[in-house]
Amino acid sequence: MNPLLRLQGISKGFPGVQALSRMDFALDTGQIHALTGENGAGKSTLMKILSGVYRPDEGSILIDGKEQHFDGYRDASAAGIATIFQEFSLIPDLDAAENIFLGRELTRGGLLQRSAMRRRAAALFERLGYPVPLNRPVGRLSVAQQQFVEIAKALSIEARILVLDEPTATLTPDETRHLFKVMRELRQTGVAMVFISHHMEEIFEIADTITVLRDGRKIGTVATTAIDMPSLVEMMVGRSLESSFPPLKPPAPDAALVLDVQAIQLERQAPVNRLQVRAGEILGFAGVVGSGRSELALGLIGELPTTRKDVRFDGRAVRLTDPADALIQGIGMLPENRKADGLVLGASVRDNVSLNNLDKYRRWRWLIDGSKELAATLSSLTQARIKTSSPYTAVGTLSGGNQQKVVIARWLQHRCRLLIFDEPTRGIDVGAKAEIYQLIRQLAEAGNAVILISSELPEIVGLSHRVAVFDHGAITATLEGAAIHPNQIMLHATGAHHAVS
Repeated sequence: MNPLLRLQGISKGFPGVQALSRMDFALDTGQIHALTGENGAGKSTLMKILSGVYRPDEGSILIDGKEQHFDGYRDASAAGIATIFQEFSLIPDLDAAENIFLGRELTRGGLLQRSAMRRRAAALFERLGYPVPLNRPVGRLSVAQQQFVEIAKALSIEARILVLDEPTATLTPDETRHLFKVMRELRQTGVAMVFISHHMEEIFEIADTITVLRDGRKIGTVATTAIDMPSLVEMMVGRSLESSFPPLKPPAPDAALVLDVQAIQLERQAPVNRLQVRAGEILGFAGVVGSGRSELALGLIGELPTTRKDVRFDGRAVRLTDPADALIQGIGMLPENRKADGLVLGASVRDNVSLNNLDKYRRWRWLIDGSKELAATLSSLTQARIKTSSPYTAVGTLSGGNQQKVVIARWLQHRCRLLIFDEPTRGIDVGAKAEIYQLIRQLAEAGNAVILISSELPEIVGLSHRVAVFDHGAITATLEGAAIHPNQIMLHATGAHHAVS
């Protein structure tokens, strides 16, 4: 019997890059098929071909055994394929119903039937079991609500094939569980889904089948029940990943106190926190979403206002009224949203690495020594292991892992004494994660102080010398040694330690 969808011999090249080579892929009715691989493996290119964004250089797309030719997203949609990209394709100023029926508006006698569209939209959200306000622009909805608007749009066209690209990247655990519940219900109705995720545990929880890509080629397809996580990782990266978290080298016994926050309070009535970080130490910030981890770091560097802040840096009292003050002192922060806050996507790798560092290459007033700047940039690219064909490549064309390493390279060039990493591996594949873990460890071993903010407990446990646990804006515990354990962290992060103490 023919699969619902078959891609045969798909190839696609771009200038200087062969993104896909003779790629085969099959999807059955009522199947959740995970597509995985390192960043740059070809997943996004394959999905853009399937959704009509790209045309393949060679190969065939067959649905129910019949060959299809897509000249755009509308053609793919007409064939029953809906794609929910990681970056939503919603119009922020339109409400949910208007977005769902955009380009397919319900009319009668040439007049728009707004009430009918709202009734149908409400019925779709009731089917999904997820309420979404219909009286406000989607730009004012939460990320999870926007995600379900995209899914409702797919249901409205009666899509038989649903492609979900990193759908849980910005969802809370509860929202992720609800999404998986909806996916299982859709599977029961015969909808086939392609699920792209960097989270291995999610793949094993929700997928029936897994296809692995590497360097634009299909490595293999396996049933989820027939493989374990280490073997899947080895398929993805082409080598066995020994432990990503070898034993930490402890800071020197006489390590200098780099950061001494004697008091920091973001708002009146908010908790007053204190923390310290020594040279060569990685201090983890752990807690559930909304616990105040990132807010404290942003308040520290002056990005958020504070009502009280008493900070000593390298033994001196400092005033950090904005991020520029922090940078002058030698404090750098890699933001949670690298694309929005950490990079100029249209600019080159060289220009992004040199941001905040141009004074080092100034020859006279506004004149920059280009050769000195380029040499320093190339050195940083090597140190950060950035994969790019040229320092003049636009950052927006790099994989997520390499984009993150460009931000790291900028701070390597600036020689910051304290580096704050906020969710440094979000949306990054396992191979790139291991490289970033190694970079963080090397920075600490070179004598820098590091603060690591992460929602992934394995990162916090595996990389931190000490862990500050947050709950409702307060540091409820600072753990070290054997106490750095997922159970202990969650006890203090959820307030459960009060119940067992």
